[in-house]
Amino acid sequence: MGTKSYFFKSFAIVALALVAFIGFKQILPDKIFSESKLDSKNVLIDSLLLESVAEDSLALDSDSISKEDRKLNRQKIVFDEAGGIEFPSETFENYKGYQYLIHFYEKLYQLEKNPQAKVRIAYYGDSMTDGDLIVQDVRMNYQERFGGTGVGFVSITSESAASRGSIKGQYSKNWKTQSYLNVKKPISPFGVNGHVFFANNGTNTTWIQFEAGLNKFATTLDNPTLFYGRSSRTGKVNFIIGKDTLKKTLSPNSLVNTLKVSSGSLKAFKANFIQADSIPIFGFNFDNGIGVHVDNFSQRGNSGLPISIFDANVMQAFNTNLKYDLVVLHYGTNVLNYGTKNYSWYEKGMTKVVNKIKESFPGVSILIVSTADKSTKYNLEMKTDSAVVPLMKAQKKYALETESGFVNLYTLMGGDGSMVKWVGETPAKANKDYTHFNQRGAKAIGKLLYDQLNEGYEEYKILREKRDSGSNKRTVRKSRPDSVSVKSDSL
Repeated sequence: MGTKSYFFKSFAIVALALVAFIGFKQILPDKIFSESKLDSKNVLIDSLLLESVAEDSLALDSDSISKEDRKLNRQKIVFDEAGGIEFPSETFENYKGYQYLIHFYEKLYQLEKNPQAKVRIAYYGDSMTDGDLIVQDVRMNYQERFGGTGVGFVSITSESAASRGSIKGQYSKNWKTQSYLNVKKPISPFGVNGHVFFANNGTNTTWIQFEAGLNKFATTLDNPTLFYGRSSRTGKVNFIIGKDTLKKTLSPNSLVNTLKVSSGSLKAFKANFIQADSIPIFGFNFDNGIGVHVDNFSQRGNSGLPISIFDANVMQAFNTNLKYDLVVLHYGTNVLNYGTKNYSWYEKGMTKVVNKIKESFPGVSILIVSTADKSTKYNLEMKTDSAVVPLMKAQKKYALETESGFVNLYTLMGGDGSMVKWVGETPAKANKDYTHFNQRGAKAIGKLLYDQLNEGYEEYKILREKRDSGSNKRTVRKSRPDSVSVKSDSL
């Protein structure tokens, strides 16, 4: 009797669990359970993204969104001239916003006239640009044409240090790291890379070692310079270059301080930090001082939203040293998987991010790069994820609203179903997760990005020459109900 009772109790528990699972499954997002196995190691999701999703309604009013999309697609975007230059009007569907890259294009123009000038790009991204993928190819394309050597700013530590080919970095395990991905109030303000590091000396030396990579235009470490923050106490750092040791003092008096390791170019060096545990360390910069330089500020699991907590004063101090002309925001991979196609919350959050960038780097041009295509299994077939297009449109909206340039990476790589094609090609250009590009694909994406930016630059040169020749007279336009005039700052 006892055995039979135990059997029925066990059966009842299993039955209740099954009913509960079926019930919960009806209200949970369709894709909360992944179709493929994922390695959770080092996967990070920023806290601001989770908060934004939790606070926002996930309800989708498909009728209102469809009406808004139709209205947007009818809009004709007419730009107000800046410095006597006015790019042709665009539709929302094909929006690129070259008009808002005029500052960047003018700096390229000046560099082309004077090879001793300098242009700098900050490229913020997520796992798509991890290990310098995509960014290193954008960098090489620009340096091929305009000159410049060096990989730019490099963090002290990163998840991708071992796999990055453009520079080889090793570091001791006793660094204390704080990231804007999961810390809102750091011990000391974050650096331009969204991180701050502290040397935990203790009994073991805290060190970092760099060696030049094999990438074109990055075979040396040019003018290696340490960036560090403010502290009430000084510290010391010993730079070991070959058989020589240079002993230097860290004087952390300003919000952002610099210390040059050596003038000229090195192949490798090691830095030992001594009695420097109270000094915030940001990273090293490597560039030869002329041409184009591109800094890769990638962070796995990032939605882009954490940039909004940057300290604008610290960023301005970085900008005094580095002088940025273009800031690229390349996000989307970590925003797709939340059971919603209503991304108004993300538009609002990223609008704040762009405004913080404008405050931090006055006058800089801003470029938004949309999500790439991503495939998910529907009825045993891999297809474009249903959230990709809604997210891409949301990214385009805040690009337009914030007067930023825009690259539609989804359509640039082929649009609907393109990720399946990139994975299936021989040789493949994307990984089997149907989300990330491999090195071959990243190189292709880097070239596509460069080509679109260069298309705008070549058009800018034509418009500039017309202006200078006096033939670019502005015509008086009557406002139309189906158009929107967008103002931009004068040069």
